[in-house]
Amino acid sequence: MEDIEEKRSKPSVRKRAAAIKPFRCKHLVAVLEEPTDIANIGAVVRNANALGVEKVYIVDPRGSLPDDWQDMRERRSLSKTSASAVKWTFVKRFDSTEACLSHLAQQGFVSIATSPHVKGKTSIYLDEGDYTPYAKLAVWFGNEGRGISAQAVDSCEMCVAIPMFGMIESLNLGTSTGIVLYEITKQRREYQCKFLRKGQRGERADPLPTVMARPSDDS
Repeated sequence: MEDIEEKRSKPSVRKRAAAIKPFRCKHLVAVLEEPTDIANIGAVVRNANALGVEKVYIVDPRGSLPDDWQDMRERRSLSKTSASAVKWTFVKRFDSTEACLSHLAQQGFVSIATSPHVKGKTSIYLDEGDYTPYAKLAVWFGNEGRGISAQAVDSCEMCVAIPMFGMIESLNLGTSTGIVLYEITKQRREYQCKFLRKGQRGERADPLPTVMARPSDDS
C-alpha cells in the first residue's frame, strides 16, 4: 500500500502543513513507557499526530526501535501501523525511564501519569483536570501489561484516570491514549488560541482559530 504522502503532490502537502500549524499543541509530549507491541506504538503515534501532539517519547530498554528518528521513519512496520504518521511526528527513544525523566526535567517539562488512583499522589478523573497551566507538559502512558512504573508515577505531578462504567474496567493502549490526548489537546488548543505563553502570558490581540475551516463545496 502506498504511503499517504506519496499520494499527495508536494504543493498539497505544504498547504496541509501550513493549515494545521496553528492547531499543533506546542510543548506537549506523549510518553510511552516500555511498550511491547509495534502495532500499539504505531497507533499511539497516529493518535498523537491526528490530535496535534508535538512529540512522542518512547522508553525502549530492549532497543527494539532505532535511535534516530529518520531511521524510524523508514521502518516499514512502524510506518504501516501508524498510517505514515511517524513521518510527520517527531519520535525520540530512551534507554530507560530514568533517562527520559531526566531529559524532560532538563527541558522544564511537568509530567502527569495516566494511572488509576495511587496512594499519596493527587489523583483525578480526566474530565476534572485543567491541563493548561503547564507551559510544557509530558503525558505518560504505561506498558500494555503492567501499566506505568512506580518510578514514573513518583516523578509525576498527578495521576489521571479515564472514568469507566462497564464490567470491564480497562482499555487498550491505542484507545486510552486517544481519549486522554483528545481531552488534553482540546483544552490546550483552546487556551493557546487566546493566550500567549513563554515570557508573555497576556491575551492575544488577534485570537487564533479554534477549529479548522471546513472545505467548501466547490473546493
